Amino acid sequence: MSPTKFNDARLLQVILAPQVSEKSTYVADKHEQVIFRVASDATKPEVKAAVELLFKVQVESVQIANVKGKQKRFGRFMGRRSDWKKAFVCLKPGQEINFTAGQ
Repeated sequence: MSPTKFNDARLLQVILAPQVSEKSTYVADKHEQVIFRVASDATKPEVKAAVELLFKVQVESVQIANVKGKQKRFGRFMGRRSDWKKAFVCLKPGQEINFTAGQ
């Protein structure tokens, strides 16, 4: 799918933030994947087009996981964090996304 198939304004709203954790850095080093927090209604083709548009890299594949929010206590009241969606973006060999380049 080419990035021109989707609306550019929509693609800018699909990716919310990179997911930075021990697991995400391990996955990035070992499998050449980058993990993003994405909009809850985002699809795999939209995520692929958005990453290619924003970071100027070639994407090989995308896996998406729905993350359930945790139960948390606020004093004596039980609350719940909201559910969210994360995308594992597999880059083609030789491709790399450097998040510290702009700083």
